[in-house]
Amino acid sequence: MSVHISYPSQRIALVTIDNEAKRNALGIPEFEGLVSAWNHIEQQPEIRCVVVTGSGETAFCSGAQLDVDFSARNDIDDLVDAALLKTRIFPKPVIAAINGHCVAGGFELMLSCDLRLASADALLGLPEVRWGIFPSGGGAMKLIEQIGFAHTMELLLTGSLISSEKALQLGLVNRVVGRADVLPQSLALADSIAQNSPLAVQLARIAAFGMRVQRWNELEPNERRSARVMRRSIDHKLGVSAFLQKQRPDYPDI
Repeated sequence: MSVHISYPSQRIALVTIDNEAKRNALGIPEFEGLVSAWNHIEQQPEIRCVVVTGSGETAFCSGAQLDVDFSARNDIDDLVDAALLKTRIFPKPVIAAINGHCVAGGFELMLSCDLRLASADALLGLPEVRWGIFPSGGGAMKLIEQIGFAHTMELLLTGSLISSEKALQLGLVNRVVGRADVLPQSLALADSIAQNSPLAVQLARIAAFGMRVQRWNELEPNERRSARVMRRSIDHKLGVSAFLQKQRPDYPDI
């Protein structure tokens, strides 16, 4: 399976994106696998905390797999929304065990997680604009409330990646640890959460998210329109082609 669930302890679920050959990129099977995993875990009352990570030692998730034709799916926006927990509060706390590079859709999945632990050698960011892509997994609307306007615009408009230490300084991650320690420490943190009152944890999360979820749902239709415009543009064709050919794209003026 491209996404699988394991249970390190009685009250903790571990969701692993398993596409190591593609740096845990998200193709259709991975997007569908994440949706299935969230739906399955949601129905398990004994699970009190979830950890999500990537397979192998190089990447948490490198975002959408650009050699896949997503236009064949009429429901692609719904699929991305559900897979990346874009516009809702998942009923159980989710911890991102960032065991390597965390970019594009992987970065947006991280933004939906309550807590984030990153390896010291991880790079994080939203490089979509470099390749003619709109960050449609929630990055454009969620990042600004997490790190503020100036830092958000620098990441969104330059497409540059930052180190995990820089992410820690910005407040994007909770801890930076050695690669071998990412998963054990994430599971230990999950266990500490699972020992608390599940009702108190749930209510605290609802209070913390507050009006944010309502705002996300209000902004989401505009994000979908932007994503559709981008997918139909010459910039998208040029950018994706350049990415796959490992070249620098040359975009026309607007």
